[in-house]
Amino acid sequence: MLPKELGFRMPAEWENRARTFMEWPVREGLWPDGFEDARKGYSQIAKAIAEFEDLIMLTRPDQVLNAQKMCGEKVKIFAIEHDDSWMRDNGPTFVINKNKELAGINWKFNAWGEKYIPYDKDNEVAKKVLNSLNIPSFDAPIVLEGGSIHVDGEGTLLTTKQCLLNKNRNPELSKSDIENILKDYLAIEKIIWLNNGLYGDETDGHVDNVACFAKPGVIVIQTCTDKNDPNYELNLENLKILENAVDAKGRKIQIVKIEQPPARYLNGERLTLSYLNYYPVNGGIIVPTFGEDAKASDKAALDTLQKIYPDRKIVPVDGMPIIKGGGNVHCITQQMPFGTPANF
Repeated sequence: MLPKELGFRMPAEWENRARTFMEWPVREGLWPDGFEDARKGYSQIAKAIAEFEDLIMLTRPDQVLNAQKMCGEKVKIFAIEHDDSWMRDNGPTFVINKNKELAGINWKFNAWGEKYIPYDKDNEVAKKVLNSLNIPSFDAPIVLEGGSIHVDGEGTLLTTKQCLLNKNRNPELSKSDIENILKDYLAIEKIIWLNNGLYGDETDGHVDNVACFAKPGVIVIQTCTDKNDPNYELNLENLKILENAVDAKGRKIQIVKIEQPPARYLNGERLTLSYLNYYPVNGGIIVPTFGEDAKASDKAALDTLQKIYPDRKIVPVDGMPIIKGGGNVHCITQQMPFGTPANF
């Protein structure tokens, strides 16, 4: 039977959580500014999260000692082979039922349209994680990365056409096919399709850089007010869609805007900086910030998020080491909700 038929749904990220998973960096060529800086960035984020909830770092067996040394005692290490370090995208999507029983969705993973090879070990990570915790899994018949979807926990899913309909993922599937699979596996009733992600995003427009649910009926979107910036028109299109959208409960969407950081480049390529790549934890929000010339926009973003989440501690972390590899805090994490393994 399908997850929805068994009463499972994908919970919102702000719901009560058991732990977070991350993957220790292994692909040296991905980090043009230095592999060691990347690991320092990962360790700083891991330590920040571990102050709020359990964190398990999936680590290649030959790097266990290195990860333990850099991450500290609060971070638990799980030795497992993997090809890359973006747990959001190749990890399992956890689903729960009304009895707080857990299962996991094992999506197919092809490294963002086969951009990075090999990826066969990454495609096995979700299943191995679920098996190690004795959590039953559903093998979904679709290529999908966790960063391409966001849910409100009440039946509404947010995504982009640029990614989910991209022919380098599921060329044989129509939009209707993909919608039906999302509904069956995540208990989704309504899908809000934005058009595009951020300019230059090599993930082909992951929604977690563009917009996210902050609570049911409320979506935060990163905006661009510079008419000469390529993100300007992309943002206007997405804003218009949200202004006319309703969620699965029939609510008109309340939109909260956060202005994008100043543009940054690495080796001539625009980096996809986003404050919306933040990560909720139990009692906190871990938010990437972007350095000296972004102080004003950093502060504005942090202040806005504090207003959205008045009962949570806002924790800024340096997002620059991670963004040089193509993602940020949300991209390198995967949440596991509180519950007990289902038995079916």
